[in-house]
Amino acid sequence: MKFLRRFLDRQEKHFRTGGRLSGLYYLYEALDGFLFTKGEKTPNPVHVRDAMDLKRMMITVVWALVPAVLMALYNTGLQANLVLSELHQIPPGSWQRTVIAWLGIGFDPHNILANFIHGALYFFPVYIITLAVGGFWEVLFACVRKHEINEGFLVTSLLFPMILPPTIPYWQVALGISFGVVIGKEVFGGVGMNILNPALTGRVFLFFAYPAAISGEKVWVAVDGISRATPLARLAESAGPLTTSWMDAFLGFIPGSMGETSTLACLIGAIVLIITGIASWRIMLSILAGMVSLSFLFNIIGSTTNPMFQLTPLWHLVLGGFAFGTVFMATDPVTAAMTKKGMIFYGLLVGFLVVLIRVVNPAFPEGMMLAILFGNVFSPIIDRIFINANVKRRQARYVQ
Repeated sequence: MKFLRRFLDRQEKHFRTGGRLSGLYYLYEALDGFLFTKGEKTPNPVHVRDAMDLKRMMITVVWALVPAVLMALYNTGLQANLVLSELHQIPPGSWQRTVIAWLGIGFDPHNILANFIHGALYFFPVYIITLAVGGFWEVLFACVRKHEINEGFLVTSLLFPMILPPTIPYWQVALGISFGVVIGKEVFGGVGMNILNPALTGRVFLFFAYPAAISGEKVWVAVDGISRATPLARLAESAGPLTTSWMDAFLGFIPGSMGETSTLACLIGAIVLIITGIASWRIMLSILAGMVSLSFLFNIIGSTTNPMFQLTPLWHLVLGGFAFGTVFMATDPVTAAMTKKGMIFYGLLVGFLVVLIRVVNPAFPEGMMLAILFGNVFSPIIDRIFINANVKRRQARYVQ
């Protein structure tokens, strides 16, 4: 590390003003800041110092995502290997299967290593493309605006692959993250200015622009030509009762987006984020309360034609992206409500909406993505209402 530190120090002069690479200073600064703690210190005691800066906050979120990433690798490979093990002949054409055949690992779903490697061959290409394309836009806007490259993209670049199906075309990954970063964040002024979650913005763009690649029954299992619907989609289409157990859904052994199937992994991440104070427990708890209350109401009302009315809160919790969205998406400190009462109202709104969309609108059996984005749009208004009310109370006390 000392060698790397000395190397970066020797190269710094080339990126400073007047150097031949001065236009790329913010790329150098981002690399240096990612690898090492900055050497600048506040000399006077009047500054407020906090051990939790933006860099540490983003890295902590990344660590909280590790259990979900591991489940993304395992379950993606598991779902593919379960199908391949049932076929009499392994279909050719996938470079991932070519690599596995070359390694001699096989497609046994009971082989943990085989599941991890097979899943990694689908997850990491999507992640690398997201990093490269999204990072390009981050560097470009930083150089044009002449400001530092923010570490927030570390989280966005990891969240985006987690909410995509394993069969997503690579060019759509590049297009989706470009839309999410540029339209969802940079046009508003960059980090801290955006009102929509960039990762969700990119996914909703792909959802409506290319629905065949991100919905339906043929995108959730990484085997060409195989149809296997998610449990939510199967129930919404009245294709029969749930064929998976609640425990499998809780652990994440079901078809779905690569990283959002495991409620257990999301709960581990929630504990990390709550203990470190990065994510708001008020938002998480109020989303859960909103979901439970409305789903109970629908259970009481019932329906003879719509089986989604009978889906209990426990099933809503473990199916789809509810847990992942509640922990990692809805609690985004930039796009969520900031006031304490606003957080509760915002969370209740998201919790109500996700159940309303899932149950009443059969065209969108997932619901969490649209519910969070809708909550993002209204969070500034929610905060403004509570801030104005607080100002009026203070003014009343001052007048008296």
